[in-house]
Amino acid sequence: MVRDLIDLHIHVGGAVAPHILWSIAHQQGFKLPVKNYFDFVELITSRPGKVGSLDDYLKILHTWTEKIQSSPSAIERSVYEVIGKEYRGSRVTQIELRFNPMKRNLSSELDLDHIIHAALRGMDRAVLEYGVKVGFIFCLAREFDHKLNSIIVDKAIKYRSRGVYGIDLAGTERDAMEHKPALAEYEDLYARARKGGLKCTVHTGETAGTGSEGLMAAVEKLKPNRIGHGIRAAYDESAMKVLRENNITLELCPTSNIHTKAVADLAELKHIMQTLWDRKVKFTINTDGPYLLETDMRREIEIVESNGLLTTEQVDQALAWAREASFIPA
Repeated sequence: MVRDLIDLHIHVGGAVAPHILWSIAHQQGFKLPVKNYFDFVELITSRPGKVGSLDDYLKILHTWTEKIQSSPSAIERSVYEVIGKEYRGSRVTQIELRFNPMKRNLSSELDLDHIIHAALRGMDRAVLEYGVKVGFIFCLAREFDHKLNSIIVDKAIKYRSRGVYGIDLAGTERDAMEHKPALAEYEDLYARARKGGLKCTVHTGETAGTGSEGLMAAVEKLKPNRIGHGIRAAYDESAMKVLRENNITLELCPTSNIHTKAVADLAELKHIMQTLWDRKVKFTINTDGPYLLETDMRREIEIVESNGLLTTEQVDQALAWAREASFIPA
């Protein structure tokens, strides 16, 4: 059965094919630590034996892929290539791409609006060619101060009419802000985003660094529509009750959680998915970073079904929940 798929949690930094990044790097004169293409592929790819934590995974994004995408021409081509590839390779007909535009302007050396306009051009071109429904989510960064994150929120609101439909908060969960008074700073930013007509999601509950308590704190203060990952909720009845009562949908990313050791194995992932299902917590299936993780939406569905993590009917329901929870207007 060929399904039209939807991906709500995909980072531009982890979704561009190595040969495209290789081409962009050379076009821009980007200095790389390797001379051979296949060594470059190894450099920007995550594998279970190579990546031992979420921090290891993020290091690949922050050190290489995001920097290579750091120019108007680079982000325009990156966005265009991601959308086309996901449609051609997995028949993804609806996709929400997320990225931090401030991590593409070389620490303010480049104009932020030029970066955003370039990303929008890449999106518009791909939508014209493939007829895919696409929207952007701008990621705030846990390591940024309030001023920088505030600028990103302002830009997201400014470009809402052009296809920026939400904000996210991404980054390491080590020394997590969910357990600190600093969460109040994000409360202000999320309230402003909602007032500006944006939807909200947040990376939390992905690792023990935040856990279910951190997830519940994020729900209380930030009032997100969705949560990125959120798998620790499956170990806490109170957290699942909070998600269910607030109609918050989780963005699950199976391969990503295995690579980053957020879960031990497929058996634990099955326990998490079935527990969420039994407690009537809505969730979706996503890629996170297709090329970084050597996956795609078709493969994510295959992993879930062939290993008995979910039944075919449950997968169909997760896809339906994804369309219901999408930030892209119907």
